[in-house]
Amino acid sequence: MTNAQGDFIWYELMTPDPEGARAFYGAVAGLEIGDAPPAPAPDYRMIGYGGSFVGGMLAMDDDMLSAGAMPMWIGYIGVDDVDATAAGIRAKGGHIFVPPRDIPGTGRFAMAADPQGAPFYIMRGFSDATSTVWQDNEVGHWGWNELWTPDQAGALDFYGSLFGWTQAGAMPMGPRGDYLFMMQDGKRLGAFGPKEPGVQAYWRHIFRVPSIGAALKAAKAGGATEIEGPHEVPGGDHVLYGRDPQGATFVLVGGK
Repeated sequence: MTNAQGDFIWYELMTPDPEGARAFYGAVAGLEIGDAPPAPAPDYRMIGYGGSFVGGMLAMDDDMLSAGAMPMWIGYIGVDDVDATAAGIRAKGGHIFVPPRDIPGTGRFAMAADPQGAPFYIMRGFSDATSTVWQDNEVGHWGWNELWTPDQAGALDFYGSLFGWTQAGAMPMGPRGDYLFMMQDGKRLGAFGPKEPGVQAYWRHIFRVPSIGAALKAAKAGGATEIEGPHEVPGGDHVLYGRDPQGATFVLVGGK
């Protein structure tokens, strides 16, 4: 893998209902989700858009659900050394939920969370290819990553020391505080937003669609709940938040 330390290299939907999720995201975002692999292989499916892979979908089993795992979209952060980065996460007060291990033929990964509880993966792929699932302003790609956290200063220290992320500018959000823009290797990969004290932090990963109006119509028809927006953001795009019928929060961006 040729991506730099700190790049987002993959995105995954964890869901208890793969077929329901496939129908929903196919209609709402144009995602092309494959069939289940033959048993006894785990139900992990590739997600495509326009002929390119943009992520994966993991079917949550009873053990995961009974252990408290929740449906979600989760990001993979590329690292040079998974074991060393996992040790650094622990040293900085983070958590390791799945210790470093290999996925045969794919890469080495670990599942972690920051000190405020926001989960993410770290990974080093075995391939020499460069991941392009994150692309700023390209339809059919992930183009923004938001961390909502009650401790922005702590998050800046944690992620900055581990992945080289730096703050570059901010957008005032009134009494709530500032929305802090984050840079990685010359790219503006997202932002850290403020949350009230005592709330667990969480990531939101944003996928660009051709039309946010069409996505909203399909989301309502498909049974989405807790819909917010579309809200216009600087630059003229519109952002839509919602919860899919299986319980995972999704965020889409696009022209109205």
